[in-house]
Amino acid sequence: MRHGEVLDFEEYVRTRQDALLRSARRLVPDPVDAQDLLQTALARTYGRWDGIADKSLADAYLRRVMINTRTEWWRARKLEEVPTEQLPDGSVDDPTEQHADRALLMDVLKVLAPKQRSVVVLRHWEQMSTEETAAALGMSTGTVKSTLHRALARLRQELERRDLDARAQGGAGERTRTVRGDEGGRERCAA
Repeated sequence: MRHGEVLDFEEYVRTRQDALLRSARRLVPDPVDAQDLLQTALARTYGRWDGIADKSLADAYLRRVMINTRTEWWRARKLEEVPTEQLPDGSVDDPTEQHADRALLMDVLKVLAPKQRSVVVLRHWEQMSTEETAAALGMSTGTVKSTLHRALARLRQELERRDLDARAQGGAGERTRTVRGDEGGRERCAA
């Protein structure tokens, strides 16, 4: 890589690192894993930086690298995971309602398969259109729509289950919000 391209990459990372870290944080629940994911994706992208002709697409390229890396990690760890009957209680240090809702959604996202999680993150957190999400993930728009529909249904089911569990414990538990459709008929995640 030429010296000018190295400087170009360094400038890109310096200006976009916060947004890219937020994307990584939404793909993996642990903040340290999110930093590792971003660092790995940046290292992989660095070697191919001169091959990205349109640098305005660098974010999309890097997100795709993060998604692929996260999927590799998930496949490697899948054999080590042991399912349990109950999920451990998540503690929330910040008492604000917004933080609690975000923590709950991050926790609930763990029930989704990687493909479903990627679609939900790109459509609802990154606010990408269906077409942009399809292009970023290399799938058709129909596949994005059906995957999103199934993912939101699974999230809704998990939130309802948690709400019932909290009520059964006498109201002591996490406050949940529902996943609902908006006025335009599209489904969205309320956060």
